[in-house]
Amino acid sequence: MKRWITKCWQGTAFGIAALLAAVGLNGCDSAAYRGQTTQPTESQEVEITTEETPSQEDTILEGLNPITPEGPEYNILKDLPVPETEPAPEYYRIGVEHESVAKLQERLMELGFMDNDEPTEYYGNVTQSAVKSFQRQNGLAQDGIIGPSTWQAIMDPTAKYYAAANGDQGQDIERIQGRLYELGYLATADQVTGNFGDKTEEAVKKLQEINSIEPDGKVGRQTLNLLYSDEIKPNMLTYGDRSEVVQAAQERLKTLGYLTTDPDGAYGLDTSIALKQFQSRNDLVVDGYLGPSTRAVLNSSEAVPNGLSLGDQGDSVQQVQQLLSKYGYLSSANITGYFGEVTENAVKNFQKNNSLSSDGSVGMMTMTKLTSNDVKRSTGGTTSGGSSSSGKTSSSGSSGKSSSGTSTGKGASALISIASSKLGCPYVYGAKGPNSFDCSGFVYWCLNQVGVRQSYITSSGWRSVGKYTKITSFNNLKAGDIIVVSGHVGIVAGGGTVIDASSSNGRVVHRSLSSWWRNNFICGWRIFG
Repeated sequence: MKRWITKCWQGTAFGIAALLAAVGLNGCDSAAYRGQTTQPTESQEVEITTEETPSQEDTILEGLNPITPEGPEYNILKDLPVPETEPAPEYYRIGVEHESVAKLQERLMELGFMDNDEPTEYYGNVTQSAVKSFQRQNGLAQDGIIGPSTWQAIMDPTAKYYAAANGDQGQDIERIQGRLYELGYLATADQVTGNFGDKTEEAVKKLQEINSIEPDGKVGRQTLNLLYSDEIKPNMLTYGDRSEVVQAAQERLKTLGYLTTDPDGAYGLDTSIALKQFQSRNDLVVDGYLGPSTRAVLNSSEAVPNGLSLGDQGDSVQQVQQLLSKYGYLSSANITGYFGEVTENAVKNFQKNNSLSSDGSVGMMTMTKLTSNDVKRSTGGTTSGGSSSSGKTSSSGSSGKSSSGTSTGKGASALISIASSKLGCPYVYGAKGPNSFDCSGFVYWCLNQVGVRQSYITSSGWRSVGKYTKITSFNNLKAGDIIVVSGHVGIVAGGGTVIDASSSNGRVVHRSLSSWWRNNFICGWRIFG
């Protein structure tokens, strides 16, 4: 027994001995070291002799085994401090969750490396991209992983603000190019590559010139802040301008059937007329300016082509019906001036017989054929009956979208339901659905799903959309409203919550309208009620 005790003391570190001394103990076994003498029984003798000699490590552990919070001698251990939170990780990478991540994101936003959003505890793809941009600017390995040195560099009070120039590449460059494209400074979407080249530098210089900034072609603090402010002046192309941007717009207008002349890059009278027609048919302000909103709709898949379609009415419809009747596709009784299902079927038959795409709409090609001298007449008799002469349910066509911008038969509950169906979808900058989104793309997609014809606009554009009822007080927001904060936009879901595509979370989330939303509140827009 004494040999065992001696080995225990030999194997005990000084720190453990000090701890035991502090709680009133003098050795590994409390009974033996209170001056008590005990004689081992025969069974104890046998047990000791049959066991292997314990190692130093085992001896220490055996000596400490009796020390439990439940023991009468050791209640003092209950008063020892217990850590309330997990210690901060030594390295931050994708998948890490810790309260310190929020501090990191807040700092990256402050330095311009990350878009403004409510900081979270999750280190995801967006945070990684921001870290890579910081590493690039500071000559560090661009691995998106934060160790002690990178953390110190980010938190340094003298850390440099975000900057980008010709030769840089990354997701941050792609975001800048996307914004330049939206504002009309880059001509086509295929120039959004993530590589800061000569075209991007020229676009930045043009933006700086128009907005009275020193045109150095670099994106620093002043230029970056301007890019996402509501004071920025877009490249508003109009009569007399000549550029690649004009030519790109002309080519799109021609494809949609609005421009009848060949694109030449010069904004002349024909381009002005075509653009105004496009704006009128796509529920845009008819001003003839090729601005951000018009460009966004013009280049979208939702752009309405020139021509007539289901739901239209007027003299133009009546003229088309007369031609369809002339060639045997429509009964004269259905010449009503209203484009109903009967007229649509007649148009489809005409298109099929004349080797055209049978979509039922009268666009440029269909109209050209209707007015030509080589029309193939109907061989199957005229189309009659149905809704060509009556039953006008909508003046905006079969989409169910009203011209006023509000949905038909749907409201705030439908919007929230649609938004909720996309919870968990990944955040991707510039994405407009249906399976990934950025914040403004998410609002755009959800609104259009419930029948609200709304063109894509950025979060800064939502500050002055002007189309809906403006809410100026945070406390007056209600379910179904669009909430606009500094650099971000979401859908109010009721009960003090919001649904949004969150860059800091990396996905679409349903979360509380916290103080961050209140502190960054710009305005709200009421679409329903």
